[in-house]
Amino acid sequence: MSERKKNILTGDRSSERKKIILTGDRPTGPLHLGHYVGSLKNRLALQETFEQFVMIADVQALTDNYENPEKVRQNILQVALDYLAVGIDPKKTTIFIQSLIPSLFELTVYYLNFVTWNRLKHNPTVKQEIIQKGFGESVPAGFMVYPVSQAADISAFKADLVPVGEDQLPMIEQTNELVRSFNRTYKKEVLVECQALVPKVARLPGTDGGAKMGKSLGNCIYLGDSADVIAKKVKGMYTDPGHLRVEDPGKVEGNPVFTYLDLFDSDLSGLEAMKEHYQRGGLGDSIVKKRLMEALQAFLEPIRTRREEFAKDPGFVMQMLKEGSQEANKTAHATLTQVRAAMRLDYF
Repeated sequence: MSERKKNILTGDRSSERKKIILTGDRPTGPLHLGHYVGSLKNRLALQETFEQFVMIADVQALTDNYENPEKVRQNILQVALDYLAVGIDPKKTTIFIQSLIPSLFELTVYYLNFVTWNRLKHNPTVKQEIIQKGFGESVPAGFMVYPVSQAADISAFKADLVPVGEDQLPMIEQTNELVRSFNRTYKKEVLVECQALVPKVARLPGTDGGAKMGKSLGNCIYLGDSADVIAKKVKGMYTDPGHLRVEDPGKVEGNPVFTYLDLFDSDLSGLEAMKEHYQRGGLGDSIVKKRLMEALQAFLEPIRTRREEFAKDPGFVMQMLKEGSQEANKTAHATLTQVRAAMRLDYF
C-alpha cells in the first residue's frame, strides 16, 4: 500500500500529504460537453496533484429514478466509458460505485440525528430541485435527505475539496454544519470540513440557448456523439436572434456558438478576427457554425475513438470499477470505524 493510501486510512491530516478530492456524477445518461467544461477537465488536472476519488452516484440517481433502476444500471458503464475516454486514469484516480460502499449508508443514518427536517426543507438547492422535478408535495424522503447522504459521501473520504457548481454551494455548507456538529457533540476532531471548488466556467449553455446543458432538456452534445450528429446539433444551434441577415451586425456576448468557440477553438487569433467580422456585419451564422463543427470534431474525435476502444471490452471496465470500489470501501470503512468509536458504538 502506498504511503498516500496509508495516510488516508489512518486519518493523517498533515500538511505534507496530498489533499483529497471527492467528486462524481449521477448515472442517468452518458456525459456531455457541459460535464467536460464543468468538471471532467478539472479532474484531469487534479488527478496529477491530488488524491482523487470519483463516485458514480447510483444511489443518488435512484432518488428520482427508483421506478426505473435499469436506466441507472445501464448508465454505470456509459459514465465509466466517458471517464476513461477523456483521460481519467484509474491508476491515479479511484473510480467507484456508490452503492458498493455500505459505510456511506450507515454514516447517513447516524448523521440524520444532526439535522432537522426544517433545515432540510429550507436548503436552497433542495428547494430548487423539488421545483425543477415537479415533485410538489410528493417528495420522496430519500430525495429530501440527499444533503445528509452527500455529507456522508464527502466526510467518509475526509475530502478537503469538492468540485461543485455554484448551485451546489448550500450542500457544502450543510455538510460542514454536520461535521462541526458531530465533532462538537463527541468532542473529537473525527470529521473534516471541506471546501467547495467552483470551476471558472461553471456551466455551458444548451444548444437551444438555455442557461444550462442538460440530459433531460435535449440540448446536449455528448462526448460520444458521431461527426454527423454533432453537425446536425450545431446546425440547429441558437445564435443571435437579432442577426436576421448576413449584413446585420451580430452579438457575440450571449451567443452560444461563440461561447462554445471560446472553449473549444484553439486558433484564438482567428477566432478574434471572426468575432470582429460578425459584430460589424457581413458574416453569416452558417460560416460561424461551420467553424464550430470543425473545432468540436477536432476535440471530440480522439475522445470518441478511445471510448469506442474501451467499449469493446466492457468486462475490463467493470473490473476497474470493482477494484476501485474495493479500494474506496477500505477508506470509507476506516472513517466509519472512527465515527463508531466516537459515538461509543465500538462494543467489541
